[in-house]
Amino acid sequence: MIVQDEYSERVILAAVSEGSEEETAASLQELADLASTAGAEVVETLVQKRERIHPSTYFGSGKLEELKGMLYLYDADGIICDDELSPVQLRTLADELECKVFDRTLLILDIFAQRARTKEGRIQVELAQLRYRASRLVGLRKSLSRLGGGIGTRGPGEKKLEIDRRVIGERISVLKKELEDVVRHREVQRAGRQKGEIHTAAIVGYTNAGKSTLLNALTGSAVLEQDALFATLDPTTRIFDLPQGGQMLLTDTVGFIRKLPHHLVDAFRSTLEEAVYADMIIHVVDASNPSMTEQMNTVYETLDMLGVKGKPVLTLFNKIDRRTDDDPLIDSRADRTLKISAKHHIGLEEIPEAVSDLLVGRKLYIERLYPYDQGRKVALIRMKGQLVSEEFTPEGIAVKAYIPLSIYNAVDI
Repeated sequence: MIVQDEYSERVILAAVSEGSEEETAASLQELADLASTAGAEVVETLVQKRERIHPSTYFGSGKLEELKGMLYLYDADGIICDDELSPVQLRTLADELECKVFDRTLLILDIFAQRARTKEGRIQVELAQLRYRASRLVGLRKSLSRLGGGIGTRGPGEKKLEIDRRVIGERISVLKKELEDVVRHREVQRAGRQKGEIHTAAIVGYTNAGKSTLLNALTGSAVLEQDALFATLDPTTRIFDLPQGGQMLLTDTVGFIRKLPHHLVDAFRSTLEEAVYADMIIHVVDASNPSMTEQMNTVYETLDMLGVKGKPVLTLFNKIDRRTDDDPLIDSRADRTLKISAKHHIGLEEIPEAVSDLLVGRKLYIERLYPYDQGRKVALIRMKGQLVSEEFTPEGIAVKAYIPLSIYNAVDI
C-alpha cells in the first residue's frame, strides 16, 4: 500500500438537473457532505437544467465556459460531478477544463478506502476501485496527474497512474480469489448460526441514519459512531438479549446512498448479503431528514436489488428528538414501526418486544408438562426457543413457549 499525503482540494460541485429542483438540491447537499467527508473544501456549486445529460461533455458548451471561469475565480483544484461519468465524459471534461475531474462514484470509493478496516473491506474497496479505473485509465491519467494527492489517490493497492489494464486484470483476478476465501469463511459462520437456530437481524438504512448508535445502545457495544456519511463500512455483529430469555445476533451493515451504481452493490454484495440471510430486517430511518421518504425508497430499492424478500421488517424512525413537524411517520412496507432516539435512549424499551413479536410468527406455540427427568428438553427450549412461562409443579415443569419447527420432535413428549 502506498500512503499519500493528505491534501485538501478546493472543489466545485457540478450537476445536471433532469428532474425537480428540490431533488437536485437534496442530491447536491448530499454530494457536499460526501466531499467534506473525503476531506475536500466546496467553494461553489454549478447546476444546469437539461432534458438529458450531454453524452460526451456532461454539460452544454455554455456551462463549460462558465465552469472554466469559476475554476479561475475560486482558484479551485477540480470539479465533482453528481453522476457517474462515462470514460468519454471524464476524458472530455479533463481536456476542456484542465483540472481534476471526479464523479460521485469515485468520491464514494475514496471514502470507502478511508473507512475500510477489515481484510474483506479492503479487498472489496480495492476490487471496486480497480474495476472503475479499468475503463477510465486515459481520463484518469489526465485528471489525477494534475495533483499529487487527495481524492482519488487513496486506497489499498493503489499504484497510481503507471498501472495498465493488464496489471489491473491480473490484480482483479487475485483479489477475486481472496474475496472468495473470505466469503466461504463468512458462509461457514452463517451456517453455524443457522444450525444453532440463532436468529439474526440485519440493521439497514440510509447512511448516517444512526445504525451504529442503535447497535451500541441495544447491545452495550462500542462500535464507531459519528455524525458523518459512511462512518462505518465493515459489518459488525453483536449479541442482543430478547425478553423471556433467548438471544439473537444484530448485524450493522454499510449504509445505503442514492445513485449508488450497480457495480458498487455487486462489489460489496458479500457484505450486504447479511440482509439476504437474516431472519428479519431492522430498518433505521432518520426521521429528522427532510429527504426521509426518498432515503427510505433508496433503501428498499437496494434491498430489492439484492433479492431481499419475504422478511419481516421493523422500521425505527430514529432521531425523533430532532423532529420539527408533526407529519405522520409511515412506512408502508414495514410490519411494524416505532419512534425512537438511539442517541438519547428514547423508545428503545419497545424494541425487544417488537422484535420478539415479529419472530414469533416463524415459530410454533406449545404448552407441555415435562416430568423432571426430561429437564433436557426444557433446557433445549430455553436455548433455541422463546419461553412464555415456566412453572415448577409437583407433577413436573409446565412450559409455554414458542419453538422453531426444527426442534419440535426433540422436545415433544
